[in-house]
Amino acid sequence: MMVLLDVFLAQTPAADVSGSAQINILQAIILGIVQGLTEFLPISSSAHLKVVPIALGWDDPGVAYTAIIQLGSIVAVLWYFWKDLTTITIGAFKAITISDYDSQEFRMALGIGLGTIPILFFGLLIKIFIKDFDKSPLRSLGAIATASIVMSLLLAIAEKTGKRYRTYEKLDVKDGIIMGLAQAMALIPGVSRSGSTLTAGLFIGLERPAAARFSFLLGIPAITLAGLVELKSALGEGVTDAGMVALIVGTISAFVFSYASIAWLLKFLQTQNTWVFVWYRLAFGVAILTAIAGGALRDI
Repeated sequence: MMVLLDVFLAQTPAADVSGSAQINILQAIILGIVQGLTEFLPISSSAHLKVVPIALGWDDPGVAYTAIIQLGSIVAVLWYFWKDLTTITIGAFKAITISDYDSQEFRMALGIGLGTIPILFFGLLIKIFIKDFDKSPLRSLGAIATASIVMSLLLAIAEKTGKRYRTYEKLDVKDGIIMGLAQAMALIPGVSRSGSTLTAGLFIGLERPAAARFSFLLGIPAITLAGLVELKSALGEGVTDAGMVALIVGTISAFVFSYASIAWLLKFLQTQNTWVFVWYRLAFGVAILTAIAGGALRDI
């Protein structure tokens, strides 16, 4: 029993992964749970992965670690939407061969492709011009809280004014572009990729389940590329055996809870609105700012 406890609580030097944090197995499991529950809900995984460790007295796991365990989330969304992805891919190739560019599958594939460009473009700019993004003011608790509050208000407006007259079958290329531009906003911690795209979907008249479903599909290329780039970087710098175990554990944990959150959200939005997320994000942001003002948290 003590040996197992030592394994779970032994500090893993994760500087070779994140550049700053030390992550043990128990922390990796918890961070995976946080990642899984918040990646696809419109409440910002990056914000929670920043706030939760600080609130628990841990080090910031850093951008690289959180990007890598996102691979668990991407495996979950691939698994859940495998039939959709297969249909879109096969249908798009078939449409190209017969020049049927009005087919839904082709329009979906093109929308996802074009919608991925903005986040890749701005992500590359951040990679080039902000060398130490881990310490950027954009990742401070104050910035995260502000982003959470702003996005809660935008989601509230979208929920209140959105017409919600278009189904998943009515998605078009322009929807992918608009939601792709919204997705790029999620490069700012606290915005939420799922939240920004869901909000945009409601603004352009999509039904809640349709907006959420397309949000998941649209996020696949971006999340995958981010995770693979950071994984390659981590492996290139050299990851200790203990560090790799922490990464694997966190990724598996993220997979399990990501799959559960996807299934739950799609079912939830079939009969419910998004106000619970509006109020949660507002309370989340206000709580952080209050804690900073009261000295309970440092604005780092």
